[in-house]
Amino acid sequence: MGLALLTAVARAQVAPPPKPLARPQAIPAGEIEARSVTQWCEGPWCRLRGRAELETAEALLRADSIDYNEQTGEAEARGNVYLKRFAEGEEIWAERVDYNVRTETGRFYAVRGSVPARIEARPGVLHSSNPFYFQGEWAERLQDRYVLHDGFITNCKMPRPWWVLAGSKFDIIPGRRAVAYHTVLRMRKVPLFYAPVYYKPLERMPRRSGLLAPNIGNSSRRGKMLGGGYYWAINRSYDVSYRGQYFTQRGLAHNVDVRGAPREGIEFSGFLYGVNDRGLKLKSGERIKQGGVLAAVSARADLGWGFQARSQINYLSSLLFRQAFTESFNEAIFSEVHSIGFAGRHWSSYGLNFVFQRHENFQSTQPGDAIVIRKLPLVEFSSRPRQVWRRALPVWVSLDSSAGLMRRKQPLFQTRQFLERTDLRPHVMTAFRWKDISLIPSFSMRHTRYGSSWDGQRVVGRSLDRFTREFALALELPSLSRVYKGPSWLGQGLKHVIEPRASFRKVSGIDDFDRIIRFDETELVANTTEAEISLTNRLLGKRGGRVFELASWEVWQRRYFDPDFGAAVVAGRRNVLASSLDLTGYAFLDGPRRYSPVVSAFRLAPYPGFGVEWRADYDPLRQKMVNSGLTADARLSKYFVSVGHNSVRSTRTLSPPANQFRGLIGIGQDNRRGWNAAFSAIYDFRTGQMQFSTTQVTYNTDCCGWSVQYRRFSFGARNENQFRVAFVLANIGSFGTLKKQERLF
Repeated sequence: MGLALLTAVARAQVAPPPKPLARPQAIPAGEIEARSVTQWCEGPWCRLRGRAELETAEALLRADSIDYNEQTGEAEARGNVYLKRFAEGEEIWAERVDYNVRTETGRFYAVRGSVPARIEARPGVLHSSNPFYFQGEWAERLQDRYVLHDGFITNCKMPRPWWVLAGSKFDIIPGRRAVAYHTVLRMRKVPLFYAPVYYKPLERMPRRSGLLAPNIGNSSRRGKMLGGGYYWAINRSYDVSYRGQYFTQRGLAHNVDVRGAPREGIEFSGFLYGVNDRGLKLKSGERIKQGGVLAAVSARADLGWGFQARSQINYLSSLLFRQAFTESFNEAIFSEVHSIGFAGRHWSSYGLNFVFQRHENFQSTQPGDAIVIRKLPLVEFSSRPRQVWRRALPVWVSLDSSAGLMRRKQPLFQTRQFLERTDLRPHVMTAFRWKDISLIPSFSMRHTRYGSSWDGQRVVGRSLDRFTREFALALELPSLSRVYKGPSWLGQGLKHVIEPRASFRKVSGIDDFDRIIRFDETELVANTTEAEISLTNRLLGKRGGRVFELASWEVWQRRYFDPDFGAAVVAGRRNVLASSLDLTGYAFLDGPRRYSPVVSAFRLAPYPGFGVEWRADYDPLRQKMVNSGLTADARLSKYFVSVGHNSVRSTRTLSPPANQFRGLIGIGQDNRRGWNAAFSAIYDFRTGQMQFSTTQVTYNTDCCGWSVQYRRFSFGARNENQFRVAFVLANIGSFGTLKKQERLF
C-alpha cells in the first residue's frame, strides 16, 4: 500500500526497487505459519488469540486476534493490527483488517503506514531519508491496484508533519499510473494548492499528456505574472510542451520545448521563447517595444560508417530583446550568437568534417547593427602529428586543410553570398635532446586562396593568394628544484621548482594583409619575427603521500624584431593579430611596438576548498598595469565566499575601460537543514552602479523547504526588480517561480 503511494508522488526521483534479499530462517514459499498464545480450529477456520501472527515468505500479519481460513487464506484481524511486507519494507497499522494472505488482497480500516524511500540523489534536489507516511479512513488492496480513501501522504516526521497531500481518494496501479481526486497540498494545515484530479504516470520513463502546474510572480517592469502550460506526449518518440506567461504590463510570453528521438542514434531538442510586447511605458506615456524571439535547436545523429553529426543552432531577433527579457545576467550582457552544425569521421590520426557555421555579433541594440559571418559549407581535413622517422632524428608531420564558401555582412559592407576560401598547411617537426635540454624546431608552409579581396574601400571580385612560411624553435631548459622542510600545516615537505622556457618564431610571405577579408583566426596571421621567454615558479607540497601544487607564478613576454608586423599594424587603430591573441586575451597593439606587455599568472591553492588566481598584464610602454583579473574562492564547512575583480586601464582605442567587482557570500547548501542564506552582486565602479544582485533565503526541514529570492537588474535597457519563491518537497520536486538554475545553492 505505502510503496504505491510513494511512487505516485515521487516516481521520477525514486530509484527502481532492489531485488529482495533472502531472509534468514524465512518461511518456505507457499507455506503459512500461524502463532498465538491460544488457538483452536472449527472446520477450516482457526481462531488465534493473544499476539496472534500469520507469517508467509512475503509478509507478516500480527494482531490481538485473528480468525484464519486455512483453505481460502482469508484472515480477519482485529486490535492493534500490524502488517509488514518484507520485499518492499512497508509497514501498515490498522484497527481492523480483512486480508487474504495467499492473494495479498484485502481491506484496512483506520489505516496508517510507512514505506522506506529509495532515493536517487541529484545535485540541486532536496532529498531526505525519511520514509513516506500515509494515513486514511480505510484502504483496500486489490489484485492490480491500491486505493486509499479520505487520507493523506507525506514524508515528514509524524505526528506534526510540515506538509501533507490530502485527498478524498488515491487510486494507484503500480508501474502504470496513480490518480488522486480532490487533492489539497497543505503546509502546516495551510492549503497551498488544490487539484480536482491529479494524475501521475508511474512507468520507468513516464510520458503522459497533461496540464503543467501554474506559476505566479511579480516584476517591477513586467507587472504581475500568471503562467500555465500543457505537455503533449505525441508518442514514444516525440513530445512538446508549451507554457504561456501573461505579464500585466507587457503582454504575453511564449515558451515552447520540442524533443524527439526518431530512431536509435538520432535525437533532437528545440526551444523557443518569444514575447508579444506591448512596450515599456515611459513617464511621457510613450511605449518602447522590446519584444522578440530567441530560439535554439540541438541535434545529434550517428550516420553509420563511423560518421557522426552534431548541431547547435541559435537565433536571436535582437540584442534589445535579450537584455530586456532574459533571466540570466551573463546571457543579457553577451552580445554574440553562435550556431554550428557538422558531420564528420575520425580514424587513426585523421579527421574529416563537413561544417556549417554562423556567427552574429551585435554591436549595439540598434536594428541591423551586427556583424554576421557565415560558413556554408566548409570541408576540413586534418592529420594529427605522426612520427614518420624513428632513427637518430625523429620526424613528425601533420596537416591542416579546409575549403568552403564564406560570407561576411555588416552595416558598412558585405561580400557576395558565396565567397570561396581554401587553406592548406602542412607542418613538420623534429627534436634534439641532450641530457635535460630539448631543442624543438618546426617548419610549415601555408597557402590560402580567397575568391574576393578588399581594396581599401569596398569588396572587389579580384581573387587573392597568400603564401606564408613559418619557422619556430622552442628551447626547454632543465628545471631547477630544491626540497625544503616547511611548516607542518603545509604538509610533509615543500619543493620549489623553477622552469625556464624560450622560443623563437618567424612568419613571412604576407605582403597584402589589408586586402584580406576577415572571417576567423585564419586571417589574423601576419608577418612577424619574435622571441618569447617565460619563467615559471612552482611550490609543491605533499600530504598523505600525494603531491599537489600549493602555488605557481608564471611570467612571460615577447620581443618583436618587426615592430609593425610587416605593415599589418596601423598606428591609432585597434589591431588584433594571431601573435597578440595567443599571448593574452586583451588587445594591446594600437601601433608598432618592440615589446609585448609582461603577462603574469599567479595561482594559490594551499587547502582543499580554497583557491586564488590573479592574472595581470603590465605594459612597459605605458609603465602601468593595464589589465587585471582576480578571482578567489573559499568554502569552510557551511560557509562559502567567492570574489572577483576585473580591471581594464588601456586606451579607449584598444578596449573600453572597465572596473567591475563581483562577489558571492553565503552560509549553507541546498540540502542543509535549517536556515541558509546567500548574497551575490556585480558592481561597476566606473558608473557607481550595482548592475546585478541576488539575495536568497532558504529554510529546509527534514522533508521540505522554501526559498525566497530578490533579484535586481540595472544595466543597459534593464532596470528591474524581481521576487521569486519556491516550495520544495524532498525527493519529489519544487513548485513556484524560482528555477533550479537560478538559485544560489
